[in-house]
Amino acid sequence: MKLLVSPINTEEAVAALNGGADIIDVKNPKEGSLGANYPWVIREIRDAVEGKRPISAALGDFSYKPGTAALAAYGAAAAGADYVKIGLYDITTEEQAYEMLTGIVESVKDMDVTVVACGYSDHERINSINPKLLPAIGEKAGVGLVMVDTGLKDGRSTFEFMTEEDLIEFVNDAHSRGLETAIAGTIKFDDIPALKRIQPTIVGVRGIVCGGDRSTSIKQELVEKLRSEI
Repeated sequence: MKLLVSPINTEEAVAALNGGADIIDVKNPKEGSLGANYPWVIREIRDAVEGKRPISAALGDFSYKPGTAALAAYGAAAAGADYVKIGLYDITTEEQAYEMLTGIVESVKDMDVTVVACGYSDHERINSINPKLLPAIGEKAGVGLVMVDTGLKDGRSTFEFMTEEDLIEFVNDAHSRGLETAIAGTIKFDDIPALKRIQPTIVGVRGIVCGGDRSTSIKQELVEKLRSEI
């Protein structure tokens, strides 16, 4: 499993890099679960990492705005992102999800970029699409990776909303379709044994490597510890 760590600035990005993160995921927690940061922050972090790790960029927790999402993806890719990650937050139907994703895929088709479709384990409480539908939709739309996160960051984990069996089904379905997978959402050190059984391609974190509070700063020693345990 690869470790994705989500910094908000270059200082945190360097801590994540030095701690052993495999992917540096630029986001802005003030704007939500997959809150988008500024294009110049993506560029600054890309330059700070100096090509040593791929850069991911969160585009936001999106409502049904396919054109806005496609433009955001294009901008993030132009700023230097290797992955562009869309949160299907206020998306309720498969048709909406497919249109959102195909627009993003089309917008970056001439760039060397992986499109990430993210659903939410707590989809019932935020009234969004069930993430277990994403492997089929993602395959049809042409994305490269499907992901599960939590929509509301209130300390509750993905494992509180989806069972280990649910997540294994999600991962196996996606992998059978040739898609990579990621699991995030208030991951704790106690979740590592379950994640090893589930075997997603990527584990995504922020709060755990900030000492439990995602609004504070990433600590290199906690990234090292998590990398070692994974």
